[in-house]
Amino acid sequence: MPPYRLQTLMEMRARAKEEAEQAFSEALKALEREKAEQKRLEEDLERRKAERKQKVMAYLNEVMAKGAGINGMNMMSRFEQRLKDEEAQVALDIERQKEVVKVAERTVERKRELMAEAAKELKAIEKHKETWQKQVKHERQQREELNQEEIGSALFQARQRK
Repeated sequence: MPPYRLQTLMEMRARAKEEAEQAFSEALKALEREKAEQKRLEEDLERRKAERKQKVMAYLNEVMAKGAGINGMNMMSRFEQRLKDEEAQVALDIERQKEVVKVAERTVERKRELMAEAAKELKAIEKHKETWQKQVKHERQQREELNQEEIGSALFQARQRK
């Protein structure tokens, strides 16, 4: 059988498909990392809120035990405000992380489309090769049949001459 003329193209498409699959896999891993980071930030925020409530209650109990003064209440208010500011910063980090996750999801979708396209192109060239192989096989059979017919005809004519 003659060599397939588009074998190099087929190998290139196979490599492109493998690279697209690898890129898709890496994008999925990146998305999972970003989602895990978002989850960690959300858990941190919840933990901070619970800690703030506990710390404020403990501070309030301490101030009440010593005697509630204006200065003590102001310090408690500042302390609570500082904790709320930290929580607001974490909440802002969560919003930024949500955007990063959205970007990662879009990247995964784009990589999925590229992978599907690469697979489709490889499938097309494989189908072409199958068709070409069938055609070559058919042509070879036709030539063999023609040769057999010529041989048979030559033998018949040789017998007729005797």
